[in-house]
Amino acid sequence: MIEVAAGALTDANGRVLLMQRKPGTHLAGTWEFPGGKLEPGESIEQALARELREELGIDTRAFELLISLPWCYPEKSIRLHALRVTGWRGEPRAHEGHPLRWVPLDRIDTDEMPAADRPIVTALRLPPRYAISPATSNVEAALAWLRKASRDGRAPLLQLRLPEFDRAMLRNTLRTALDQIAIPRDRLLVNADIELARELGVGVHLRAAQLRELHARPLPHGGQWVGASCHDIRELELAVKLDADFAVLGPVNQTASHPHAAPLGWRGFETLTFDARLPVYALGGVSADDLDRARAAGAQGVAGISAFARA
Repeated sequence: MIEVAAGALTDANGRVLLMQRKPGTHLAGTWEFPGGKLEPGESIEQALARELREELGIDTRAFELLISLPWCYPEKSIRLHALRVTGWRGEPRAHEGHPLRWVPLDRIDTDEMPAADRPIVTALRLPPRYAISPATSNVEAALAWLRKASRDGRAPLLQLRLPEFDRAMLRNTLRTALDQIAIPRDRLLVNADIELARELGVGVHLRAAQLRELHARPLPHGGQWVGASCHDIRELELAVKLDADFAVLGPVNQTASHPHAAPLGWRGFETLTFDARLPVYALGGVSADDLDRARAAGAQGVAGISAFARA
């Protein structure tokens, strides 16, 4: 497996730098994140710093791991390590003849990119925190949670998981969230109800059982997230097969809500995430304080109920 480092550079206007592969190379003509192969003895950071210096003429100062994933093309297999470049000196220029362009994150066309780069775009678009609503039978309590969560300056992704609501109650709650609380559609998911997600143009979070029942992505790309609950590598692969945007994996630690579920532990979580081909949130006995630990284990971020955005 070829080890590759890729860098995500974002300018002051929120645009991301993409580089076009030259004619005669693998996947020629596609647009990708700049970077290249690791040389023997190089760390990921050293390889990326060297590649960006050679390709763009910049001196990189700081990196942050974004996502690391394996990918198999017909011609070769790679492990792609994507790092967010958080500091550099110099103006990026094409030093090796590659066409460059700065593209707003929400306007990147992933159909123009190598398949392995597409999860990187998703990881850039997803926030590090995924807040799940506490169970309640009270509409006002659910709305109070949504109001507080939507005011969070760190802008988490929000999932409405309200098993005691019938569809009419859930529909009205979602409409209030969209129309009165003004939560953007691309920040809101509903648990399991694909039909309601389609009706209202929000995302859906699939249960593990749904991963085994569905045969295709249930929602279109572009503004409607598809998340998936996973507990093992098989379910993570099913999520990839369904073209889900991200997975939630757990429980990482013991939880009071699921006392009989065997926790993965951080080492088990890291092992499973290492082989995942999509962004993964850590769930179960974790809090916002665990964000750095989760990222070190390869996570997109952390997910939870009571530990995030209490009403």
